[in-house]
Amino acid sequence: MSVREFVVLGTASQVPTRHRNHNGYLLRWDGEGILFDPGEGTQRQMLRAGVAAHDINRICVTHFHGDHSLGLAGVIQRINLDQVPHPVTAHYPASGQKFFDRLRYATAYRETVPLREEPVTVDGPLAQGATYVLEARLLSHPVESFGYRITEPDGRRMVPELLARHGVKGPDVGRIQRDGRLGEVTLDEVSEPRRGQRFAFVMDTRLCDGVYALAEGCDMLVIESTFLDEDERLATDHGHLTAGQAARVARDAGVRHLVLTHFSQRYTDPSEFERQARAAGFEGELTVAEDLVRVPLPKRG
Repeated sequence: MSVREFVVLGTASQVPTRHRNHNGYLLRWDGEGILFDPGEGTQRQMLRAGVAAHDINRICVTHFHGDHSLGLAGVIQRINLDQVPHPVTAHYPASGQKFFDRLRYATAYRETVPLREEPVTVDGPLAQGATYVLEARLLSHPVESFGYRITEPDGRRMVPELLARHGVKGPDVGRIQRDGRLGEVTLDEVSEPRRGQRFAFVMDTRLCDGVYALAEGCDMLVIESTFLDEDERLATDHGHLTAGQAARVARDAGVRHLVLTHFSQRYTDPSEFERQARAAGFEGELTVAEDLVRVPLPKRG
């Protein structure tokens, strides 16, 4: 049975707190795991969350600030220590190649697992999995930063009433799904369009075209909200978003489930992020992320 869920490993921004680890997130998408922005302590947070090195198929780094990447060394070494039985692919800004190299080879260890490096240079598709396309969009931050988007191709949903009307049942249902036709009956006559799921991961950035392109029509948008709205000037100066800005992006993009994360240590009341997101007009499902929570992707519409 396929599983699609978002596992939060850490939610702090530049400075961790007693209750928030540095960044780290795993998206379970059917049989694959995509690890985003492993900051310091990610390996230990994986253990606490029940995430194994074997669960990782891809690593996606948005940019090379420490709270988003210093955990790479430990994660890569753990992948090799556990002898993960499949290749792992790493995506990251090409401009940060020297930082990736330093982290990959920070200390001595025995390499046992092929790690494919696929640095990101421009907007567009990066890779295609069995049930998704991974793409990147440039964001606006003091260092080069990319956000990531996962899109499932659109498909067809079988409609029981239409199947019964045309006398299609049993093994014939699978045949018409596979072949597109069963005798004189076409797939379109017994099914309806099913929109593929969409997920986006947007970290350190000001408002920019890339943010809106990544968020458009997403079933789940994971997005930084480092600051509260009263500190919008500070957010802009440092290349970040506020809770209200992130929520307005989600509102205008038609996002179904908004996940806010990457919080400054200056704030102690998480409910204020939710209050400001609702005040900005977002009416969909909303999660103010906490470390070690699991958030299922919304069911397909």
